[in-house]
Amino acid sequence: MDFDEVADELYAGDPAEFVPVRNQRAKEAKAAGEAALAERIRALRKPTLAATILNRRAGSPELAELARLGDDLRKAHSALAGAELRKLTRRRQELVNRILQDERSMSEPVTREVEATLEAVVADPEVAALALAGRLSSGADSTGDQWLTSGFIPQPKREKPAPEREKPATVSHLDDRRKAKRAAAEKAEQERIAKAREEAEREQKRLAEFNRLRREAADLAKACKQAEIDLVRAERRTEKATEKANDLRRRLADAELEEQAANGEATSAQTVLDDLRAEADRIDEALKQF
Repeated sequence: MDFDEVADELYAGDPAEFVPVRNQRAKEAKAAGEAALAERIRALRKPTLAATILNRRAGSPELAELARLGDDLRKAHSALAGAELRKLTRRRQELVNRILQDERSMSEPVTREVEATLEAVVADPEVAALALAGRLSSGADSTGDQWLTSGFIPQPKREKPAPEREKPATVSHLDDRRKAKRAAAEKAEQERIAKAREEAEREQKRLAEFNRLRREAADLAKACKQAEIDLVRAERRTEKATEKANDLRRRLADAELEEQAANGEATSAQTVLDDLRAEADRIDEALKQF
């Protein structure tokens, strides 16, 4: 059994059959002595509706062109090629709109998730590879590469104005300049201190938020792990219950066969009894004649 073949089968199939087929393939791999493969198969996640829609378009030319556009956009961005970026951005939007138009029966939330995932196909090579392979399990977004959706236009360089020629200084003028420089230096130092204080406060807030998110991520990871354990246990209980139900059905069928056989034997015995009683009555009648 090959992992890629199983993954292709699952993500190209009916989402409603994903879990039972996945569990069956994992069971078959385990029975064949491939425990590691069984674990990889069992770890495959059921795709969302948006992911399923895009997985079914894995071989479409629109999706392939969107993936290529990502590379072209990154090159154009690095080269600060504004005209090329605008051209590629328009083409990207045309392809996204064409795919959304083809799938116009989608609900609003699914449409938004599909559109965000298409943007991520352009922005993220890893998402593009999953989409082209038809292996998406959930929606994605392109928030990490905003430059791909902003229609970046490089700004022209502005020439610095020519410095004014200094006027000849007098004694009073020099004293005024010293006072102005001292006041400007003091103001700059105050601004630097205030800016440093604000930056320190922002850093503390970012650190606090980071620690909070890290704790939340740890709690979520723990909850996900427990949910996976509970799922495996529930699936095992379901398998045992199914086996027990099948055994009871077999026993009921055997009992029904035994009942039918017993009814046949009772009918035969009743017939023999009736014949014997009739014979006895005939003999009694014959005896009365003597």
